[in-house]
Amino acid sequence: MNKRVGPLIVIALLLGVLHASAAENWPQWRGPANDGVAAEGAYPREFSTAEDAESLVWKVALPGRGCSTPAVWEDRILVTCGIDGHDGVVCYDFAGKELWRQQLGPERPGKHRNGSGSNPSPVTDGKHLVVYYKSGTVACLDLAGNVAWQANLQQKYGEDKLWWDLATSPVLAAGNAVIQVMNAGECYLVAFDLATGSLAWKQDRTYETPLECDQGYCSPSIYRRGGKETIVASGSDHVTGHDARTGEKLWECGGMNPNHEQMWRMIGSLVITGDAAIAPYGRGSRLLKLQLEGSGDVTESQRLWDIDIEGSDVPTPVVSRDRIFLLVDKGRVTCLDLATGQPLWSADLPKSRHTYYASPVLAGNTLYCAREDGVVFSCEINEGLAIVAESNLGEQLIATPIPIRGQLLVRGSEHLFLFR
Repeated sequence: MNKRVGPLIVIALLLGVLHASAAENWPQWRGPANDGVAAEGAYPREFSTAEDAESLVWKVALPGRGCSTPAVWEDRILVTCGIDGHDGVVCYDFAGKELWRQQLGPERPGKHRNGSGSNPSPVTDGKHLVVYYKSGTVACLDLAGNVAWQANLQQKYGEDKLWWDLATSPVLAAGNAVIQVMNAGECYLVAFDLATGSLAWKQDRTYETPLECDQGYCSPSIYRRGGKETIVASGSDHVTGHDARTGEKLWECGGMNPNHEQMWRMIGSLVITGDAAIAPYGRGSRLLKLQLEGSGDVTESQRLWDIDIEGSDVPTPVVSRDRIFLLVDKGRVTCLDLATGQPLWSADLPKSRHTYYASPVLAGNTLYCAREDGVVFSCEINEGLAIVAESNLGEQLIATPIPIRGQLLVRGSEHLFLFR
């Protein structure tokens, strides 16, 4: 279903898109800088899915299930989901009109009640769109929906041995599409040339770990300095840095499971800020700040701080200026000082039996926290947290909301919504 919008609204939306800068795109899961922070602007805090609601610009029914966060580039909204038993991707414009859809290989459905075959989020540079699925299919398309190339990692390099649904999102670096695979057994990073789909490199990243600790659901990040790109990956009780051109391991940080605990798999991804990474681990019980320099074993030399905290297991942190914001799976928000790791304040969202799987996102001083049952809390962040509004989509919500160009784009389990 597509809610019709007035001609003046459509014109205004399209003009906004045409004048959008690169910072106003949302090219990957965690936004323009991959830190969960939106471009400056005013965004809707309270919204409704009711057909007569002023806040609802449009609502479209998706062709199948998926939990990925859309990518946005200029006038295109790109969403992965199942389509008729296949891995698929659909493109909409900012009026909610479907521009194209593409089916790829056979879909492998999700196992977890909040999972799907389309957990990984797409990534684009405005020319290439890279998508990845639980089936192992990875593909590159142009923004008109034409498939440039595709491959299947599980057919090439071995079956998926994760206990739960594959979720790591691809990243773009050094002209390649890069994916990390943290499996029971062999773990690796692999890069495919964006233009041709040929294998650029494959780097082993296997460590001996206690039970389940070698399994990971994190997405890598890219550290850029002096024209050089380093892929920073977390998983298997380590954070590692790799040359984006060759995959060569430049450094590694261990010591992230000193008591050899079982089932300390990593889900929340690390966030790069300046010359450091903020990395959750230990099922959300610990948070590490690591300097992104050096070579070889940097376990001791580059560790800036490492704290024991009630943190987030699944949601990835937000880092903005000199603050870190953690959303605990059960609904506690904690703010920490970036320099020291010292907690500054904590606040609890309303109690519920439902969990937070979506990562929080910050727009100005508004922190959006989306719960699995479709409730989104809009929270004002100053020297503490104040809930400004509680909005309910009426359907499951696992994807991260996207504040973009003064609007809020939200992907539910059944629909895509745009609010103003």
